[in-house]
Amino acid sequence: MSDNKPTIVITMGDPGGVGPEIILKALNTATIWDVCRPVVVGDLRALETTKRTLPLGMHYKMKAVTSTGEDTGDSVAVIDLANAPLGKHVVGLPSASSGEASVAYIKKAVSLVMAGHAAAVVTAPINKDTLRMAGIRYHGHTELLADLTGTTEYGMMLVGGGLRVMLATIHCALREVPGRLNKEMLLQSIRLAARACETLGIAAPRIVVAGLNPHAGENGLFGDEESKHITPACEAARASGLDVTGPLPPDTVFFKAKRGDFDIVVCMYHDQGLIPLKMLAFGKAVNVTVGLPIIRTSVDHGTAYDIAGKGIADPQSLIEAVKLAAFMAARR
Repeated sequence: MSDNKPTIVITMGDPGGVGPEIILKALNTATIWDVCRPVVVGDLRALETTKRTLPLGMHYKMKAVTSTGEDTGDSVAVIDLANAPLGKHVVGLPSASSGEASVAYIKKAVSLVMAGHAAAVVTAPINKDTLRMAGIRYHGHTELLADLTGTTEYGMMLVGGGLRVMLATIHCALREVPGRLNKEMLLQSIRLAARACETLGIAAPRIVVAGLNPHAGENGLFGDEESKHITPACEAARASGLDVTGPLPPDTVFFKAKRGDFDIVVCMYHDQGLIPLKMLAFGKAVNVTVGLPIIRTSVDHGTAYDIAGKGIADPQSLIEAVKLAAFMAARR
């Protein structure tokens, strides 16, 4: 492996979910090793148990290391936090111990990247219920990563199926979305969308903003969020020099983006953006946290407790997340 490949730390995610399995499967492909030097942050015993008990057809060895720079030869480097003992968690079930362990992996990985010991972090899935069970106040990766890096302006972008979507609101009830929208937060989302495109090599991104209501409000007939918040944000973004169109009706905007009219869609809420993207690229999309001082990508799926421990989890989204992280690291 050549020295110019970026070191990328991969967090193991929830020990009770599919994280250990998809990591082992991804590391069994040439794709990962072609683009980076992977270092897993997790629990070595949990990984070894997964490798031993599932029919994964893997023959490589794993070696515990204390830093990302250690030479492991042909073995996979694992920074072993030894925090997922069997008995405290059960594969296929949420638990407080799994929540605590998964957060510990994230904190360690972020500290390594912030200190310059790795170029990017790629995260396997965690579960919001286990975080709550463990008394951890974060709703998920995004808020935790922002806190760990001291970031105040951040957002979630998903990439896949020929689409890029930026979410103005993330994890909240649908009934809360209209009350959360305002000109300044939407302008911030548009700016983050522009930054996100630039990190992907799009120098002058064409940004389109989706409306909240049917027909983008139909001049106030179906709602006034467009006239009160979304249109003023688009106008302010254009005044600052950004190429911004919108708000456009949500039922046509994704077709136009997929056709190539736009580089990224700013969406008003979680499912508005993720339903079309996952329809096109389920299991292959990548989650990117925008605005952080570090590179972070992730899978587009959850812990999948229903199939954990069965050997059938698909590693493709993780592979795509590592490839995108490596690409972004090379651009930096």
